[in-house]
Amino acid sequence: MRPEVLFKLFSPITGLPGIGPRNAKLVEKLAGAKLIDLLWLLPRELIDRRYSPSITEAETGKVATLTVSVDGHVAPPNKRQPYRVRCFDGTGFITLVFFHARPDYLQKMLPVGETRVISGVVERYRDEIQMTHPDHIVPPAEAASIRRVEPVYPMTASLSPKTLSRAIAAAMEDLPVLPEWLDPAYLEQQRWPDWRTALLSAHAPEDAAALSLLTPARARLAYDELLANQLTLAVMRARQKRGNGRKLKGDGALRRSVLKSLPFALTDTQKLALKEIRDDMAADGAMLRLLQGDVGSGKTVVALFTLLNAIECGGQAAIMAPTEILARQHSATITALLEGSGVRTAILTGRDKGKGRQELLARLANGEIDILVGTHAIFQAGVEFQDLMVAVIDEQHRFGVHQRLSLTEKGRGVDVLVMTATPIPRTLTLTVYGDLDVSRLTEKPAGRLPVDTRTISLERLPDVIDGVARALGQGAKAYWVCPLVEESEVSDMAAAEARHRELSARFGDAVALVHGRMKSAEKDAAIERFATGSARILVATTVIEVGVDVPDATIIVIEHAERFGLAQLHQLRGRIGRGEKASRCLLLFGQPLGDTARSRLKILRETEDGFRIAEEDLRLRGAGEVLGTRQSGLPEFRLADLAAHAELLAVARDDARLILERDPSLKSPRGGALRTLLYLFERDAAILNLRSG
Repeated sequence: MRPEVLFKLFSPITGLPGIGPRNAKLVEKLAGAKLIDLLWLLPRELIDRRYSPSITEAETGKVATLTVSVDGHVAPPNKRQPYRVRCFDGTGFITLVFFHARPDYLQKMLPVGETRVISGVVERYRDEIQMTHPDHIVPPAEAASIRRVEPVYPMTASLSPKTLSRAIAAAMEDLPVLPEWLDPAYLEQQRWPDWRTALLSAHAPEDAAALSLLTPARARLAYDELLANQLTLAVMRARQKRGNGRKLKGDGALRRSVLKSLPFALTDTQKLALKEIRDDMAADGAMLRLLQGDVGSGKTVVALFTLLNAIECGGQAAIMAPTEILARQHSATITALLEGSGVRTAILTGRDKGKGRQELLARLANGEIDILVGTHAIFQAGVEFQDLMVAVIDEQHRFGVHQRLSLTEKGRGVDVLVMTATPIPRTLTLTVYGDLDVSRLTEKPAGRLPVDTRTISLERLPDVIDGVARALGQGAKAYWVCPLVEESEVSDMAAAEARHRELSARFGDAVALVHGRMKSAEKDAAIERFATGSARILVATTVIEVGVDVPDATIIVIEHAERFGLAQLHQLRGRIGRGEKASRCLLLFGQPLGDTARSRLKILRETEDGFRIAEEDLRLRGAGEVLGTRQSGLPEFRLADLAAHAELLAVARDDARLILERDPSLKSPRGGALRTLLYLFERDAAILNLRSG
C-alpha cells in the first residue's frame, strides 16, 4: 500500500485549475496524468521580469514590466490588420499590438482610463515603442505576482505556458514533509537541502545558474531518483539470487575437445570472462552475468563454452537472439564449432510451424536436444525443456526484463548470461543492467587489421561507385547501407530499393538487397547469395547491424552517415574487418553537416574502441537516445542526467548495496523512509519483492 502521506501527490491532474479534459490530455502527453508528474517537470529556462523602467527608458528587445495608463483602443478597418491599444506613463506612449484580437476581451482587460501592469518584449517600429501580445496584463495590486523571475517549462503544442505554470504552482501547494531517506552524514557532506526544500527551490530559480543540473537542489533530486533505481535493481537481484541456484561444474571434457579444434587462441579477456562465468555457475546462487563485447571480440565462443558446461552436467542450454538473422548466424557458428562432438543442436524461430515444430518440441521435452538456439519463440507457452540449466540471451536491450525472467522459469535455478555487442557506457550499464555482474571483452582476436575509416561528401557519390567497381574487380565484396530517413515519406526501405536499382543497372545480378520488410526466407536467401559469392554487393538497411558475418566482405559504404547514432555506425562498421584482409569503411555525409554530426564522424575516424565510442555517444546524445529508451528497458529518468550525474550514480549503487546488506527487509526507520522513496518514484515492484520478515 502506498503510504497516506503520498496520496495527494498521486491524485489526478484534472483537479488542478485550468486542467479540464482537453488540457489534461495535453499535460498527460507532456508529463503524465498525476500531480507528481508535474512536480518532476523542472524549468529549463527563465524569464527575468524584474526590469521595470519607464516607457522611454525601456531597452528594445528586452523583457520589461511597465506600469501604464490606458489611453484608447484602435480597432483595425479589416480583420487581417492588428488591433492596437495606446497606453502612456509620465514619460511617453507605448502601443500594445494584438493579432486576431477579441475586442470585447481586450476592452475588459485594458479599460480606458485605468492603470495596468504589463510585461513583455519591448519593440520599436517606425519610431514608435510597441509591445506585441504582452505575456501578462494585471491590475497594480497584482504587480508583485509578475515582477519576478519566471520559470519556463518544457512545452507541447496547443498548451499555453500560463496554464501549465498555474497548474504546476497549484500542484506545489501543500507539499508534504517526507521522512529523510538519505544517510545523514552524506546529506551533510553534500550540503543538500531536504526533499521538499529541494523541489520548491528547483521550481523557483533566481538566476541562470540555478538551472544547472549540479545545483544542490537539482543534484539532491537527481540522487533520489538514482537511488530509487539502484535500490530497485538491488532488490530484484537479491530475489533472483536467493536460494534458487544449482552448482554446475562439468568435467570440462567437451570444452577441452572444442578448444583443441578452434582455429584461433582465446584472448586474455575471453579467458577471464570464462573464469568469472565458471565461478558463478559453481556457486550456490543462480548466475546473472552481463557479457559486454565489442564488435568481433568473440562473445559467441564464450557463450558456447558456457552452454557446454551445462551439457557436461547432463542438462540443456538455450541461446536466444532478437532476430531470425542473428539466431541463424549463431546456429551456424555453434554447429560448425561442435562438429564431431556429439552435442545435439536445434533452432526454433517464429517461422517454424505445424508438424516440424511439434516434433522439435517433443525432442526438446524428451531431452533429445542439448542446445536450442532461437528467437523470442523460445519463451512462448508450449516450449518445454527436460532440464534447462543455462540460458544465454543475446542483445538483451532488445528484450524486456520480463522476457528474461520468463525464459528462466522454463527450468529450475537457471543460470543466465546476457550478451550485448553494443558497448554501453558504464553509467548506462549500472541503470539498465545494475542487477547483473559484468564481464567485458576488450580485445579482438589476433590477426584482425584495423578498419580504414574515411568521410566523404555525398557530392562525390559517382567517385565512390567507381572505387567500389575497382575493388570488385580485385575480388572484394561490399555492403552498401542506406539511411534512416527522418521526417520524410520515403522510408529506408524505399531508399535501399532505389539504390539497389541504380547499382544493379551498373553491376547486374552481382547486387543483392535486404531490408526489414522482406520475408525471412527472402532475407536469408539474399544474405546467402552474398556470403557464398554470387552477389558481390549487399544493399541493406540497418537490418544487417548485428548478426551478419561474412568474413571476406572488406568494404562498407554508409550513406547519410550523419543520420545514424555513433553506436549504430560502430555496429555497422563491425560487419567488416572480420577476416585477415584490409578493410575500408566509407561514411558518406550530406551537407550542411551540424556540429554534433561532425563530432560523431570525427570520433569514428579516430578510434575503433567501442567503449570510448559509447561514452562519446552518451555525451553527444544523452541517455535516452543511446539505447533507444522504449526498446531497451532503459528507465526514463525525469530528474537525473546520466552524463552530468555519473558520479552520483556510482554512489547510489554503493549506497543501495549497503542498505540491503544492513536491512534487507527495509524495516529500520531509514528503511521505512526508503520504502516511501520507492513508492514516490513508482518502484512498487521492488517493495513487493522485499524479503519478508
